[in-house]
Amino acid sequence: MSNNIRGGDAPIPCQLEADKNYAWCSCGHSSDQPFCNGNHKKEGGTNPMIFKVEEAKEAYLCTCKQTSNPPYCDGSHKN
Repeated sequence: MSNNIRGGDAPIPCQLEADKNYAWCSCGHSSDQPFCNGNHKKEGGTNPMIFKVEEAKEAYLCTCKQTSNPPYCDGSHKN
C-alpha cells in the first residue's frame, strides 16, 4: 500500500522542452513539486511518472495527485 499525499492545492505552470524526459511526482512527497526528488523511496510513496512532450509548451502540472489525466491538471483539486 502506498503512502501518497497531496503535494499542493493548485497546478503549477511549467515550460516543458521538447523530447526531454520529466519525472512527475505521483506521491506528493517531493519538495520539488510537481517533479520528483526521490522522496517516495523513504516515504513509501509511488514511483514517479516519466513523460516527455513532442513540442515545447507550457503545461499546468497537477500537485494534488487526484487528476485523472496525469501529469496534467484536470481541476480535481477544486473538489
